[in-house]
Amino acid sequence: QVQLVESGGGLVQAGGSRTLSCAVSPFTLDNYNIGWFRQAPGKEREGVSCISRSDNTTYIVSSVKGRFTISRDSAKNTIYLHMNNLEPEDTAVYYCGAGFSSIYYMCDASTPPVYYWGQGTQVTVSS
Repeated sequence: QVQLVESGGGLVQAGGSRTLSCAVSPFTLDNYNIGWFRQAPGKEREGVSCISRSDNTTYIVSSVKGRFTISRDSAKNTIYLHMNNLEPEDTAVYYCGAGFSSIYYMCDASTPPVYYWGQGTQVTVSS
């Protein structure tokens, strides 16, 4: 059973930083590509950043490039999303997801091809 649990959300001022964590069940990082996604009120869920299971290749979508990074701690079975210079437009529920597709397709697809989702964590950026 694949499980993903996000944490680290909260209220942050514009220009601030936040790191989200996605703790996954054992062996998940060996078998699945992992991505961070977000869904703002009234909008579709969209990819933010994805990381490959095989060689740790990462992909960041253009809207957050230069501000967000993704990293992995295999010993802790955890994927992180480091968010800097946050903007009110970054306000959303952030989810992590596991899937088999390439990280580029996983993050760019209009309907993310994700097999397993976490429950999400709210990030609110105040202006």
